[in-house]
Amino acid sequence: MKRHLFFVCPTDYLETVINKHFHQENYFVTSLGNSISFNSQVIEEINTLIEAKSIAEISFVLSDNNKIIMDALKSENLKSFNGLESFYDRISTHTKRAEILKHVFHSETLFIGNYLNFKVQGLIPQLNNWFSDKVKVNALIYQREKNVFKETYTELIHLENFCLN
Repeated sequence: MKRHLFFVCPTDYLETVINKHFHQENYFVTSLGNSISFNSQVIEEINTLIEAKSIAEISFVLSDNNKIIMDALKSENLKSFNGLESFYDRISTHTKRAEILKHVFHSETLFIGNYLNFKVQGLIPQLNNWFSDKVKVNALIYQREKNVFKETYTELIHLENFCLN
């Protein structure tokens, strides 16, 4: 049976939805808005879990209306929560880069996808070398109205290199 590790935000309540959509052995790591930092202790625990449970795939998942991301993009009421200040600062940086795209596409989904891809790119180099090529790492956005998970595409848009004429 395939084993899958999901990074989720507890405000999305996706564990049950994921278990209904992905019929496999699922494991979860939670952090508000997927704000998890990949310090050495966390990476060691992730690598140990991958090895011990033979994890084949890792997915970062947020809903298209994630409360933490929406708050960070708009009101910043939750910024004072323990550990969220640097996360909100990072979101602010991403927001400035994505502002023009948000107006063009009229959606926060593009922003959420870019943020999740940032998390994917942060984890991949931290995986143990001997199994990093055996573990698929991706990002998914859960679209509540359609009840579907959509994979984000890392090669589609790189905001660090984006130029609009």
